[in-house]
Amino acid sequence: MTMGDPAGIGPELLLRAWLARDVVGASFFALAEPRALEALARDIELDVPIEVVDPERAVETFARALPVVALDNRADAPPGAPHRDFAAATIESISRAVGYVRSGEARAIVTNPIAKKTLYDAGFRYPGHTEYLGALAAQWGGRHQPVMMIWSPLLAVVPVTIHIPLADVPAALTRELLVSTARIVAADMTRRFGLAAPRLAFAGLNPHAGESGAMGREEIEVIAPAIAQLRDEGLDVVGPLPADTMFHPAARARYDVALTMYHDQGLIPAKTLAFDDGVNVTLGLPFVRTSPDHGTAFDIAGKGLANPSSLIAATKLAARLAK
Repeated sequence: MTMGDPAGIGPELLLRAWLARDVVGASFFALAEPRALEALARDIELDVPIEVVDPERAVETFARALPVVALDNRADAPPGAPHRDFAAATIESISRAVGYVRSGEARAIVTNPIAKKTLYDAGFRYPGHTEYLGALAAQWGGRHQPVMMIWSPLLAVVPVTIHIPLADVPAALTRELLVSTARIVAADMTRRFGLAAPRLAFAGLNPHAGESGAMGREEIEVIAPAIAQLRDEGLDVVGPLPADTMFHPAARARYDVALTMYHDQGLIPAKTLAFDDGVNVTLGLPFVRTSPDHGTAFDIAGKGLANPSSLIAATKLAARLAK
């Protein structure tokens, strides 16, 4: 489990996840700054003993203390005060986590939230967590088209385009991208989630899914041909559907995953329905990665107010998928 941005709520969530270890039902070790975690636990009055360990000792330690693998870079950021000086520790936490699953010292990665602007200020060249994980996987020859899925018991959504400006979405939507994304979703829903024949529903890009070309032609020229190709390959795919009618209960019962054309088209309904227990799952990688479905919450960092529900859900799902 990574710490996320050390100035955000990630460190507090680490502590609270260990306190909820009976609910989590899986052991984990944290990649973080041990002294900073100890100080935070004292400040917000959480009884969490910290023990610095190597990964191979994490399981035996977990019942009595939160196992922490110390970082090389400084990570003692004051809560609520993000700064680029701590970006190296944030990045190290992620890269070392990938190294541990590659070596077999861990079975899955759970990441706490990062602040992209802070990393950008320090020279980080990836749009976000998801893309960086894909690059790390590519370095050792693993599958590396990362696909972001927001999962909850009520809804699973995959935005086909992710961290790009809305104005760039139409040009970024290609038949090839739609097809490759859907293939990965279908494969991992079978391999990881155990669905024999996943049902995928594509949203349209434009209002009313383009109204037969009256409100845009992306549905006719890009999305529908991709769907036809996927059907020819034997996948269970429907669409393009008007996005404003895809997310009520009766509509959700007809598919397993909704593929939306841009970030907010999918994440607004997902976070509205399941803000506290939604989980960010990265598909298309050679390892399991989950994350809470919220941000760094700098405004409440260090105040003892962070809700660990989404991190707990992410950890439980990571343990399930890693099996």
